[in-house]
Amino acid sequence: MDQIDTNSVKKTYGSAALDQMVHRLKSTSDPKRRYEYVLWLAKKLPELSKELFLESTKVKGCISEVYVFGKLINGKVLWEGASDALITKGLLSLLIIGLNNLTPKEVLLVDESFIQETGLKASLTPSRSNGFLNILRKMKAQAKQLS
Repeated sequence: MDQIDTNSVKKTYGSAALDQMVHRLKSTSDPKRRYEYVLWLAKKLPELSKELFLESTKVKGCISEVYVFGKLINGKVLWEGASDALITKGLLSLLIIGLNNLTPKEVLLVDESFIQETGLKASLTPSRSNGFLNILRKMKAQAKQLS
């Protein structure tokens, strides 16, 4: 997949990386292309260490098994995660890439409206769409604990 020039994307949702992905997703009207992009993101997500598959890192309210873990390094949150379902793994990867290297405060300020802007809601089942929001909320809760 092509990279997007960060200078051509206006920052609006909380991070340049998140803005780039939202721009990429909303720039196509083809739901299949959006789906393919999410699957491509899933393949980019590194494996999560077995010791991080904990009840405290598990995302509640997802049909799939989803785990996300944020750690604070030099004032910035670095994220790791895993999911047993490819689409959910892609959504998790989108959030990890989009929220990586932000301060906890910046994570908390991420505008949840970006989810609607991606156009993914039309391609996702309601349970996957809710799961996407639940992952974001779990990440925000962890960021709040880290601040």
